[in-house]
Amino acid sequence: MNRKFTFFSRFIPDILAGRKTITIRDDSESWPKPGELLEVHTFEDDRWFCQLRVLEISPLALTDFNAEHAQQENMSLAELRDVIAEIYPGQDTFWLIRFQLTA
Repeated sequence: MNRKFTFFSRFIPDILAGRKTITIRDDSESWPKPGELLEVHTFEDDRWFCQLRVLEISPLALTDFNAEHAQQENMSLAELRDVIAEIYPGQDTFWLIRFQLTA
């Protein structure tokens, strides 16, 4: 059985086009394991939209965010920092989850 994972619906086009290949999450969403298949739903309305395979998961500090991370998120570094601050206010330690679209 594959576990469910969610993304804000605004990220669907980038995920489905392969432009977004990582996600940065807090401790509560650090549970995926490399090789695991995730059934991906929208955060807002729990609508399924794809399946992803987890390629790797690693710790990442806010101070270590860089241009490569931003490119993998399909946004500028400033946008990435703003999005993460909006979703996880006041936090500075995260988990980088690299994934690949499977279906």
